[in-house]
Amino acid sequence: MQQRDTQPILIVEDSEDDFEATMRAFKRTNLRNSIRWAASGQEALDMLATMVPKPGLILLDLNMPGLDGRKTLEAIKSNGGWRKIPVVILTTSDDERDIEGCYALGANTYVQKPVDLDGLFAAIQRLKEYWFEIAILPLED
Repeated sequence: MQQRDTQPILIVEDSEDDFEATMRAFKRTNLRNSIRWAASGQEALDMLATMVPKPGLILLDLNMPGLDGRKTLEAIKSNGGWRKIPVVILTTSDDERDIEGCYALGANTYVQKPVDLDGLFAAIQRLKEYWFEIAILPLED
């Protein structure tokens, strides 16, 4: 078993319904990794400070109350211990300023959330295939 099979996935999402739908989608892909949920940007940063092992992937929503996804992304990518963790923006926004801004802050991928469940399942399947079967990720220090 490779290290990336044991690293958790951190989903940062303020909507419990969206989190549950994403969880169902990952279960359908037979993903072995555990999934952790942070309901806010601040909760995600607090979790990252103590999580062992660190997540192999972070799925980050942009539009959350309090510390939004942009500020959370900026905090993750400016921390030497977290900067190598791939961050996938998973959001409803297709605003060009959001897309440009997230890549400028260091996002690894930007995905617009599909509006229906079948679309979400398909998107999560492709994310899983890419990040856990194709991409070679850095090992945790």
